[in-house]
Amino acid sequence: MTDQTEAASRETSAPATLIDIVFPGDTNHHGTLFGGSGLALMDRIAFIVATRHGRVPFVTASCDRVDFRAPARIGQIVSFSGQPIRVGRRSMAVSVDMTAENMLTGSRKLCSRGTFTMVAMPGADKADWVLPPLDAVTITPESDGALRMVDIVFPDQANSFGAMFGGDALANMTKAAFVAATRRSGRKTVLASCTGMDFRHRITIGSIIEPVARIVRTGRSSATVEVELWSEELLTGHRRRTVTGTFVMVAVDADNRPVPAFAN
Repeated sequence: MTDQTEAASRETSAPATLIDIVFPGDTNHHGTLFGGSGLALMDRIAFIVATRHGRVPFVTASCDRVDFRAPARIGQIVSFSGQPIRVGRRSMAVSVDMTAENMLTGSRKLCSRGTFTMVAMPGADKADWVLPPLDAVTITPESDGALRMVDIVFPDQANSFGAMFGGDALANMTKAAFVAATRRSGRKTVLASCTGMDFRHRITIGSIIEPVARIVRTGRSSATVEVELWSEELLTGHRRRTVTGTFVMVAVDADNRPVPAFAN
């Protein structure tokens, strides 16, 4: 297990990925993801990437031509990957790819690509402030094989005290466990149990959240996935491991019966 806090610079300027699943409520009458829903998630990951680089509030100034090359269909995993590509004094460009992944075959296709121009709003007390250049930080790639996926906490996910609902935190952790187990097995997986939930800190509105999922044990038809949920303050980069838990995912067939899927 890693320490509960990490240096703020660990994620600065690094690429980031938001992962979701296409559910029926996200689709049009063709059974494919709404273009507007895809654009909203592309803009969200662009905001996260920009904020991690500048550590000041950002707004979206423009979106260059976005080409929708292929549809994302119900039941597919969709990944939104953002990468900073250009930085000026107060604005930066973030390139975003949307990729759809077939859960059972693992095949992936590029659905959309666009460039978002994000403008920093540092405030009147930072009149001389400028964005750090792209080469200001050396990025060390993660190499531990864990699944990482970022998102941001909005007001509709929080209680009257401004803290994220525990249920929403668990939903994000379960999604990470599901994606990790499904990718490993090449089968549809379902949640059999979750244990050891340890809520250590509150997560406030506007925080970046990052579930980190690792498969620690496999059986004939099940996988045990340990998930840490990290929270990160937007403007300081301070990170804390806020929740930990263990999820048992079972591979099932079309009739929801367990099937052999994991290699021991």
